[in-house]
Amino acid sequence: MSSFDDAVEPFRIAVPDQTIETLKAKLALTTFPRETSFSNDGDYGARLDDVKRLATAWRDTFDWREAEAKLNDTLPQFTTRIGVDGHEDDLKVHFVHAKSERKDAIPLLFCHGWPGSFMEVIKILPLLTAGAGEDEPAFHVVAPSLPNFGFSQATSKPGFGIPQHAEVCHKLMLRLGYDKYVTQGGDWGYMITRAMSAKYPTHVLASHLNFILASPPSPLSSPLLCLQYAFGLYTAAEKAGLARTRWFQASGSGYARIQGSKPHTPGFALADSPVGLLAWIYEKLVDWTDSYPWTDDEVLTWVSIYAFSEAGADASLRLYYEAMHRKDIASVGSEIESFQAWNGKVPLGLSYFPMDVAVLPSSWGRRLGPVVFEKRHEHGGHFASFEKPDELVADLRTMFGKSGIRAKLLF
Repeated sequence: MSSFDDAVEPFRIAVPDQTIETLKAKLALTTFPRETSFSNDGDYGARLDDVKRLATAWRDTFDWREAEAKLNDTLPQFTTRIGVDGHEDDLKVHFVHAKSERKDAIPLLFCHGWPGSFMEVIKILPLLTAGAGEDEPAFHVVAPSLPNFGFSQATSKPGFGIPQHAEVCHKLMLRLGYDKYVTQGGDWGYMITRAMSAKYPTHVLASHLNFILASPPSPLSSPLLCLQYAFGLYTAAEKAGLARTRWFQASGSGYARIQGSKPHTPGFALADSPVGLLAWIYEKLVDWTDSYPWTDDEVLTWVSIYAFSEAGADASLRLYYEAMHRKDIASVGSEIESFQAWNGKVPLGLSYFPMDVAVLPSSWGRRLGPVVFEKRHEHGGHFASFEKPDELVADLRTMFGKSGIRAKLLF
């Protein structure tokens, strides 16, 4: 491994004018699907009228420069270069880093997933750094753009999977002077922070998850949980969660199978067609949230981060393939399953939101590790930090407050 520069440089988003003009030119040439009597039936996918409206706004009225300025003015951004064993000597990583004025603030890594980005931290950042009072914790927040996402660099070799992402995130925290820290994650952030807890348990002092995957109970290891499952001995909320999970597996997870098997093929559409990218992501923003009232500007800012990604929107799909095709693991999917195993070294906080894509019984989640905080919310979906920022922050404050595990953390 060669040496790499450990400098941290300030960063401001500055998409070239020509890139914006090219996007608008492509939007002007869009060929939309022919209208049918069911073109706006969400069961078939993204609604034609919605995509047409958003595409027209993206071309004619959406002001990226205004959105860009808001991101730059609201989120303190930086880049640094990080070496990844066996892959990159100097991978450029873009990240948000907001320090609290509180001397007792807790370093927290916020890890996004797909189709999310560093932008997901925008609503919770001021709440986390400020704290609610002396008895409530405050946080130094670090929110990276994962490699192949946002304004981080593209990776150059195959096999850059969850362990490598975990390595990047851990080394980033060390680079910023945080030898001990806590994590928060959903979607791929669940997998990556679980990997960090397994690989670096002396550094990761606790982990909070708002997306919880756990293996179903087995007769040998959990006979009582199997009986509970067989007889449906769950609360109404848990039964609704299992129904939501079954819906997603049957009707909402096709994208993951495609991205996990042949990511380059849909990648052509995402890289070349703004409307293809818009429809692919917008469907998830609608289906994975709890009737969140998306504004057109919110959607278009969200999707523009992919359209203007340094690595290209197609690069973001590769993590699905890498997670399902680890060369050193015999069975497909077993890497993901490995992060559902018990880890007794890192305390866990679990927040369940009813319209997430997987909402499992609490007894399943408790098989992941020592749960010190747990809450099932009545509203909210997959993008908790954006949909329900107050609720997510309240959970973090409770978990890491003086009445939670704050006294046990070794900062």
